[in-house]
Amino acid sequence: MTNATHSPAVTSTLTLLGTGNAAVTKCYNTCFVISTPQSHLLVDAGGGNGILSQLEKAQLPLEEIHHLYLTHAHTDHILGAIWVVRMVAQAAAKGKYNGRLHIYGHDKVLQVLIDICRMTLPTKIIKQAEETILYQEVKHGETRQVGDLTLTCFDINSTKEKQFGFRAELPDGQAIVCLGDEPYKEENEPFASHADWLLCEAFCLYEERETFKPYEKHHCTAKDVGEMASRLQPKHLVVYHTEESDLAHRKARYTAEIQESFQGDINVPDDLEIIAL
Repeated sequence: MTNATHSPAVTSTLTLLGTGNAAVTKCYNTCFVISTPQSHLLVDAGGGNGILSQLEKAQLPLEEIHHLYLTHAHTDHILGAIWVVRMVAQAAAKGKYNGRLHIYGHDKVLQVLIDICRMTLPTKIIKQAEETILYQEVKHGETRQVGDLTLTCFDINSTKEKQFGFRAELPDGQAIVCLGDEPYKEENEPFASHADWLLCEAFCLYEERETFKPYEKHHCTAKDVGEMASRLQPKHLVVYHTEESDLAHRKARYTAEIQESFQGDINVPDDLEIIAL
């Protein structure tokens, strides 16, 4: 695993703003930023205004974020986006946000975001958001240019809630794949195989499956992730969306269980950890 700080010497970085599942209180819900020489792509926003604190701690000013990708409409992924919309609109009204915020997502997640904003934000904020924010629907297999990233979106075939992941080509040609927060489905192999960076969830350790019930919640264990990675063969694996009962030892314990099947580079990051891509 590589730790880094934001520096001109690093071409692109992955900043894990949060690494926990929906119910965590000791860390933030899973969301992250892919930073390239030209732009930042915020992926999901967690479950509340903690997104503002995490961005501040990561020294990523909201005024510099012009791209937001929403995977699905679960509360721990979309509610933070309400705060992003609110604060971007407020900043734009004061002349402190230049350009547009592009929000990408499938049809349902965009509609949910728009509806919640309309029901909860002041009218003047909504009017400003209509001028500042562009909602861009993505479809399965569609490729978009997002800053200097080339993003191919795909339906993860969720068993719970419509959810899209993506395969992004970085400016240096590396491929980073986000599988969302549910178990990998074989039909997505064309998007997920042989990635340079593969991002996926591991709800808990296999040995603790009876405690945390990952399969009942449509999630997987670190053991399952290791077996998947052994088939897909990414150069680097990044694991998130975990439970939080043992954060002090999470990195070592999850890595050890994944290594039973996969011997490549394994990253089990903490909140606010920065990985050089």
